[in-house]
Amino acid sequence: MLARRSLGWPITLGVIMIVLLLALTIFWVVLTGSGGYWVVLTIGTVLLGLVLTGVVFYLVLSIKEIRLNQRQSNFIDSVTHELKSPIASLKLYVQTLARRRVSDEQQADFHRYMLDDLERLDSLINHLLDAARLDRQPAPSEEVDVPLDELLRHCAETACRRYRLPPETISLETEATVVRGRPLDVEIVFRNLVDNALKYGGQPPRVVIQSQAIGQGRVLTRISDNGDGIPPALRRKIFGRFVRLGNELERSQTGTGLGLYIVRTLIGRMRGRVGLRSRGAPPGTTFEVELPGRRVEGGESLAPREYTGGLNDGPESRGERGEGQRMAEGPGSRVEGQENAAQAPSTAGE
Repeated sequence: MLARRSLGWPITLGVIMIVLLLALTIFWVVLTGSGGYWVVLTIGTVLLGLVLTGVVFYLVLSIKEIRLNQRQSNFIDSVTHELKSPIASLKLYVQTLARRRVSDEQQADFHRYMLDDLERLDSLINHLLDAARLDRQPAPSEEVDVPLDELLRHCAETACRRYRLPPETISLETEATVVRGRPLDVEIVFRNLVDNALKYGGQPPRVVIQSQAIGQGRVLTRISDNGDGIPPALRRKIFGRFVRLGNELERSQTGTGLGLYIVRTLIGRMRGRVGLRSRGAPPGTTFEVELPGRRVEGGESLAPREYTGGLNDGPESRGERGEGQRMAEGPGSRVEGQENAAQAPSTAGE
């Protein structure tokens, strides 16, 4: 699913440290016997410094691997829960419908609950597939002008239907702009961020989406929620793979910890940047996404596009579910603050 780290660097570092240690011992013995105190002291000090540097590098690598293993353990717990819960629920409803007679009203409720469970499974699978396809670099011919205002409107409508929220839950303040990239990549980014804002918003959630051209061939989009926000000390951790704040067995929101890692990677691939800042008053979090794009001039026409949709969407909004598919399930985490500007490089990764 995600590129495995090469063992070449740790092995090479280990071999170099062993060679330096042997050289230090040999020089110390040989030169001590032949005199030359200052020569022995100089060479010994340099070799010892190199060995200590290697030990520090090994310590840093070990800490990173331990943290990655902890996040992978959280990821496994999350995926296991996300798979077993809807399957157990589906099994219960199917068995009930097969063994007992229920009223038409109960049947309609059961079908709605089963559809929700299928949507949950579909979201999880899409997350994993999107993460598995991150290594595939898009061809230049796949990048087109994507109408951002239209896409944001579609993402807002889809998210409200999915969570059964009134349309006014998400407020749109956008101007006619286009961004350059693969339509599916752009959709994945904003579906995930809008979904994240709803999941971690207040009760009831309120989301504001603002988008405008800022000159120099860039378009800035802000997605603000009314949740509790993210402590500044935790913002640097959010872009990592498998990162979800808190204990996996105690959290109340679903997710895999891959969502914002995918967002960062895709935005970096599109030569953009992503960050967040505290909303202030009212409390909440504001995501900021800057992508290459421009304002649509009056009279300019753009080819209509179809976007993917959820299982609960109407047939008019589903579209063809192709290779990438959409990612409706948001992560259980947020991204680094604008104060600590999270620059997503063109080769974004952890």
